[in-house]
Amino acid sequence: MDNPTILALDFDGVLCDGLIEYFQTAWRVYVQLWHPIEQTPPAGLAEQFYRLRPVVETGWEMPVVIRSLLQGVPEAEILLHWSEIAVAQIAADSLSAADLGAAVDRVRDEWIQADLAGWLSEHRFYPGVIDRLRELCDSPVRSLIITTKEGRFVQQLLQQQGISLSADRILGKEVKQPKTQSLRQIRQPNDVIWFVEDRLKTLQTITTQADLADVRLFLADWGYNTPDDRQTAAEDDRIELLSIQQFCRDFSQW
Repeated sequence: MDNPTILALDFDGVLCDGLIEYFQTAWRVYVQLWHPIEQTPPAGLAEQFYRLRPVVETGWEMPVVIRSLLQGVPEAEILLHWSEIAVAQIAADSLSAADLGAAVDRVRDEWIQADLAGWLSEHRFYPGVIDRLRELCDSPVRSLIITTKEGRFVQQLLQQQGISLSADRILGKEVKQPKTQSLRQIRQPNDVIWFVEDRLKTLQTITTQADLADVRLFLADWGYNTPDDRQTAAEDDRIELLSIQQFCRDFSQW
């Protein structure tokens, strides 16, 4: 078939760019948990964080990136060995991923309750993707979002754009399962699934699952990934590199 029956999309880095919000949320959590003397982020920290966003898989890691940078861990080390650094960092500080994740969600909830317009304004959707998503919502293709972000935050952002997806079409952090399992969950017999993701490691994990061998995989080259990630994808037989221009066109041009 030339077209998918199900188009599964990551949210952050595929549809929405929330780098400014990520940093502000992460900094607020950092201040709450580590109590720095200076409550204002040092110059240049946000830009470092933006460069390192590709290493983050789930929200709890964001304040840990800030903690690591402020402790002097080089950016190059974080890019190469983030998983090990993150685990060691939270162990050294007697924290857990669950505690950090809850803190990130709490900070976001408090921000939304106090200033919804301000929170929404710190996000932007990539050019053309909302129009494309509207087209897809009116097409026979079933569009779903598979993300490590809380589904309620995704719904808030989409509703601002006039797009309402039912809860069963947003599989967020609350489902508490890896994206491989979410892909299995959404599949029905004879479905043709295409999945667009901006994190190379997530796609590489899917390529190791024999029962997902027929899922067509795309790396969004406009998202949170590095030139090395994109080169690796370009050389991978299972993963296809996708531009935002292709994404916004008919499936025949993907």
